Amino acid sequence: MADQDEKKPESNDSGHYPVKIEVISQKGYCHIGHKVGDTWTVSHVTPAGMCIGAFQALALQLKMLEFGGQFPWAPNPDTHDCACPDGVNPVIFRLTRIREQPPKE
Repeated sequence: MADQDEKKPESNDSGHYPVKIEVISQKGYCHIGHKVGDTWTVSHVTPAGMCIGAFQALALQLKMLEFGGQFPWAPNPDTHDCACPDGVNPVIFRLTRIREQPPKE
């Protein structure tokens, strides 16, 4: 169980956070062509150009970060690393919750 004094990320006005997806490792041949440095920012919709199998593998972790949750074993509550389901040609993605919001006009 989480420590009672542990700080949760502050929510923004909409109650959710965008999440950045970044390819941090790629071994072998990715059939979609993902490579280290590819990035997407996700908020409510599937990002264009991302492998559907990889997105499906990331979806639950994305939702956890998007709605303010955290993984108790993670040293940083705003990031989580996940792998695509291709064990022969793995692509590793880093999910990062984006806390900073642009100023309101």
